[in-house]
Amino acid sequence: MRDQPRLPTGRRSVLAALGSGAAALGSGCLRRARNLTGWRSAQPVELQIKTLPADADPYALGLARQIAAWFREAGIGVDVLPVAEQELMRQCLLRTEFDLFVMRLPETFRDPDALTTLLHSRFADAPGWQNPFSYTDLDADAAIERQRRTDGEQRREALASLQRRIARSQPFTLLTVPDDVRAARTDGDTDWRAADLTDPLDHLRLGRSDGRLRVVGTDRRSTTNLNPLSVEFRRSGVLTGLLYDPLARPVDGEYTPWLASSVEFTTDGGPTAQVTLREDVRWHDGESLTAEDVAFTYDLLADTTLGDDESAAVPSPEFRGRRTLVDDVSVVDDRRIAMSFGDADDGVARRALTVPILPEHVWRDRTEPAAIGGIPVGTVTDALVTNNIPPVGSGPFEFVRNTPRERLLLERVDDHFSTREGTELPDWIADPALDALSVRVVGSDVAAVEAVADGDADVTGTAVGASTVPRIGRAEGTELLVRRSDRPYVLGYNTRRAHLSNPRVRHTLARLIDEAFLGEEVLDGYARPAVGPLQGTEWYPDDLAWDDGNPVVPFFGQDGELNVETARESFREAGYQYDDDTLVGGSA
Repeated sequence: MRDQPRLPTGRRSVLAALGSGAAALGSGCLRRARNLTGWRSAQPVELQIKTLPADADPYALGLARQIAAWFREAGIGVDVLPVAEQELMRQCLLRTEFDLFVMRLPETFRDPDALTTLLHSRFADAPGWQNPFSYTDLDADAAIERQRRTDGEQRREALASLQRRIARSQPFTLLTVPDDVRAARTDGDTDWRAADLTDPLDHLRLGRSDGRLRVVGTDRRSTTNLNPLSVEFRRSGVLTGLLYDPLARPVDGEYTPWLASSVEFTTDGGPTAQVTLREDVRWHDGESLTAEDVAFTYDLLADTTLGDDESAAVPSPEFRGRRTLVDDVSVVDDRRIAMSFGDADDGVARRALTVPILPEHVWRDRTEPAAIGGIPVGTVTDALVTNNIPPVGSGPFEFVRNTPRERLLLERVDDHFSTREGTELPDWIADPALDALSVRVVGSDVAAVEAVADGDADVTGTAVGASTVPRIGRAEGTELLVRRSDRPYVLGYNTRRAHLSNPRVRHTLARLIDEAFLGEEVLDGYARPAVGPLQGTEWYPDDLAWDDGNPVVPFFGQDGELNVETARESFREAGYQYDDDTLVGGSA
């Protein structure tokens, strides 16, 4: 009896046999061979967490390392990679080169409509804080769209539905909401507790007897780049908010005409606004600010090429969400603009008035493709990469000088419209205490606190770590400022990556994290746990309130101790397996 031909067992041999015709194989064996060539063995689940180094953020690296420890207990291979802040922003927000990141959300996401750009699928391919997670969920999209076009109880219900949806599907996990800790001098009459140091206008309340405010911090980027459109250079909008004026600003919780003297909304057939600019407003270089500058700004934010690149628009990654509220901006005359808005409630549409207005005579020449040595560097324009120094704005403060990576000086503008009689603005704005703002950069939180303690600075402009609290308490003439922050730390997931595209996996990963433990152990108790970014606002649903744990993704354990077997069983239910103690799944 002749031996039957044997099927090659190695994948390479199978491919070779198929390529040569392997006439001896029957049709059933051939189908089996083809199936074998497409089979892949389960691969270990390996992830990388990118975050800031300790000298750039007091907590981010500690949070990432603790999360990595829990993930490793569950059998996941995890690498924590500290990345310099500017480069981290570029990798995570501009190029989507990450598995997971630990960062703080900007203050803007306390506004409910900001969740549109953070989470709507239409922004899944957009740069900046426009859906950096590449999250796509039709139910979330529908809730986002409903909240834009409704008000009152209907909007509240839409936002509650959205927050419940993202709490379950976890495009990001909210880790903790830190308190901002600062050191300030007490040898003056400055009422530090009356001001929010994350708000540009609130700086107008501050100043020593000589009208100067000396700020010290660790963020060097503000001394090298003052481009309000460059997301990778902005930790906050304080400085650019003093240099540039929007049509309206939030003042005491209300949208208040600012560069505009009046804004008249009508809602027949969709929201429209007639905007009238204040009289005799000038740019810092002496040129007149006109309605043409306003129309130019909204066109530039929509497409920084101004339509010159026919292949694709290049919108600004910053302020894009607010710009998407606007359908059209037209010039009526030098001081009047007509604006129409999309499918949005007029209360939501007002948010579009808060973008910084830019001078056309400065920014029009920045619409060309960015180039190095005359060679274009991709789909980006000069408007997005210029360092914008010296900046030309119309704001209450103007640029005086800078030493890159070391110092910056701004001074109050004489006869800024906000200080003129009849502006109907609060006294602390119309008669500000502040005449000059200087920024000094040092290498660490400890050095910043020491500068305040030694009398070389008035306040730490960037929040410092809780480890400096004893040092602040011991320093004579120094006051400890602790203020609840609106900027939570989040673990962001790149939902385009293997494993992380599965909402069940993200849900399970979130349950490996004890948020209350992070606040106590990594932030020394200067923090509070929460489920979503709108916590503490009127838009937050009661059923997401923190009550002895996360109500949606409770920790697999207690007091920071992970119940490893429970965690592993959850991964098994999601279709994963364990090879010894290593989590393995399908395609990697």
